[in-house]
Amino acid sequence: MSPDIDTADAATETTVAWDRAWGQIPQGRLASAWQGTFTRRRIERIAAIAAAVGCFVLGIQAFFIALGNNAGLRPGWTIPLLTIVFGSLIIMCGACFFRATARVATGAFAVIYIVMLAIWPLATAGSVPTATPEPWPWYLINVATIAAVIAFRFPLQLAWTIATPLIYGFVRIWQGGFEPEFLLAAVFEVPYSLILGGLLMTLVTIFRRMASGVDRERARTVAAYAQAAEAQAAQEERVAVSALMHDSVLAALIAAERADGPRARSLAMSMAREALEGLADTGTPSGGIDPQPTTMKALARGIQASLADLGLRLQVRVEAAEGEPKVPPAVAAAMIRAATQAAANAIQHADGVGLEAIVRRPADPEAESDTDATRVDADQVEGAARSVVESDERLAAVEVVVSDKGPGFDVDAVPDDRLGISASILARIAAIDGEAVIDSGPHGTTVTLRWREVRR
Repeated sequence: MSPDIDTADAATETTVAWDRAWGQIPQGRLASAWQGTFTRRRIERIAAIAAAVGCFVLGIQAFFIALGNNAGLRPGWTIPLLTIVFGSLIIMCGACFFRATARVATGAFAVIYIVMLAIWPLATAGSVPTATPEPWPWYLINVATIAAVIAFRFPLQLAWTIATPLIYGFVRIWQGGFEPEFLLAAVFEVPYSLILGGLLMTLVTIFRRMASGVDRERARTVAAYAQAAEAQAAQEERVAVSALMHDSVLAALIAAERADGPRARSLAMSMAREALEGLADTGTPSGGIDPQPTTMKALARGIQASLADLGLRLQVRVEAAEGEPKVPPAVAAAMIRAATQAAANAIQHADGVGLEAIVRRPADPEAESDTDATRVDADQVEGAARSVVESDERLAAVEVVVSDKGPGFDVDAVPDDRLGISASILARIAAIDGEAVIDSGPHGTTVTLRWREVRR
């Protein structure tokens, strides 16, 4: 047989469906931005919730200390200042559980704390402070720094982490009139707050940068995959159209030119109609084949109908038991077209002598045992056979055999630029993970198309 008729679509139904599904994925700027910051968003949310829990604990501690020792606040300042500071702290802890309000609330508390330190000398004017124990604002220094880390960008985070303890130390010394005991107290309190605040800021910054790196790599991988999928789809479409134009259309034109009788002209007309239908079907997932699982009888009818379009009336035999598993639509489409191509080649080059087609279930490879194999007892044989039968009933398999009694041909001598066998039969069946075997010689040509479902 010669590969002058028809060609294969370069993509199977699965590939086309995948390309169509990929096209449904949103590729807008908002979708891309969200995909690119997925890990960073999660880290931000975890940091905000952890900060809320830790700040609430420190806030409770500072509040009870303030109730027992207001650190020299004048009577008119105690209630308003405590209400503003601790009220904003409670609001901040609650807002950290919500993404939309976390940054606003934490930023507000960071500013309120600095303002409180600025007016602290005025609020404690006229009182007699003590160097020990630490006043309640000291317990809130790192609450303000972690709030700044959550709310602000890195330059402001760094400024807040350094400036907040220093401002507190200056105010503490100012309140004590620059006495040595207050200087000593500030020397112990300020470095502790600086170290703890710097550690918290460093940890959050490290996690943020790691998350941003993961997001960048994910975005780069998704973009590369999208580009590769787009290039593959374009290449498959080019191959499909080029192969169809080169094989089916060109073959139809050659057949029309060489037609020298009624039958040859009828065949040329059928080939032309087949080529036009092939061009129309290239945009459909299954190329005009019913996109439903197919029985073996329906598969045989599909082959007969496809051959009828070529002007050939051939009865396709079905050798399969009732209740066989159905064949997937992509497999059925490939089998119908490959069998049609094999029959068309037989008509053109062997004049259809002895042409027949059979649809059946392939023999189980496990059943082909060596005659010298070790014998087992009858119970083991029966159990093994029953296991094989049950396994076969769960898995679909199909075999289509197209044969003729023509003079045959040398398969290895077929030129590479002829796609009737390489593309329309071999490549088409390989695309569905099947097997195509061509046996040709003086006795005739037999094309065997075989597919088995793979156990998952």
